[in-house]
Amino acid sequence: MLDQYGRRIRDLRVSVTDRCNLRCVYCMPADGISFRPAAELMQDDELVSLIRIGAEVGVEKVRLTGGEPTVRANLVDIVREIAAMPGIRDVSMTTNAVLLGRLAEPLARAGLRRVNVSLDTLDPTQFARITRGGRLQDVLDGLAAAERAGLRPIKLNAVVVRNFNDHAVVDLAALSIDHDWDVRFIEMMPFGTVGDFAEAGVINSEETMARIEAALGPLAPVDLSGEDPARTYRLPNAKGKVGFISPVSEPFCAKCGRLRLTMDGKLRLCLLRDDEEDLLTPLRRGESYEQVKERFRAAAFRRPFGHALAKRLYPHQRVMIQIGG
Repeated sequence: MLDQYGRRIRDLRVSVTDRCNLRCVYCMPADGISFRPAAELMQDDELVSLIRIGAEVGVEKVRLTGGEPTVRANLVDIVREIAAMPGIRDVSMTTNAVLLGRLAEPLARAGLRRVNVSLDTLDPTQFARITRGGRLQDVLDGLAAAERAGLRPIKLNAVVVRNFNDHAVVDLAALSIDHDWDVRFIEMMPFGTVGDFAEAGVINSEETMARIEAALGPLAPVDLSGEDPARTYRLPNAKGKVGFISPVSEPFCAKCGRLRLTMDGKLRLCLLRDDEEDLLTPLRRGESYEQVKERFRAAAFRRPFGHALAKRLYPHQRVMIQIGG
């Protein structure tokens, strides 16, 4: 499956819910959001059908996102169905890990291969501030459970926000020394009603790298190819890696091979643009499987080349929790 610029599309990120058990400052407005009625969201069979269509037109990797995917009912059964689909060779999940303590093992048995865990600080007080009330220990327990269940490689994602957690990057990077983990630092992206806050909080990856090197030593390049959004490095004598995802300062659009399926059945063509193709409505009104598949394929082909952050054209229809990273 190719888009109009010849980029191969293999990766589908699927938001299984807009609910979350945390309220992170860079993801959700302070006054919250209006959650969609359950009837407007993909039901289990609809979600599986649309992912199967993706697999039939070229998707090979599925990552489940949210909101927080572990709050979705029947998640283990959904993972089992996806993992069994012909053509799907990798099923992963982005999670805050709060519920992984009890879900890691059943998810691994169902076919989940690995997890990306959002973790922005190792300071319990700061964690509670960023997540508006979360408990750091729940995440640490979830990471331990993921390791026991064999969900590897574990990747930690930290969104770096000026004056919120920029001082925490050294402690987070140091985790890669003793653990075979990928610790990745993500530039904050402006979205909708949190756009102005996000723009004020942006710290580019170069600044984050300099802070880490000053404290922990030189970062030796591992993979700068751009095939993965993260450019990865290794600290001296480290078991794991440190990565930098730089959508603002160093966009990776030219090699992007991702689509996103939102919790209400919209195929979103770029994380940072509002262009979407509604697949759920045609499915519900009785269009044939082949017709919906053609909608999927045609939408994928028209993907834009890249985002428009440099022009300050931020997505406004949704915030991150409604899209799924």
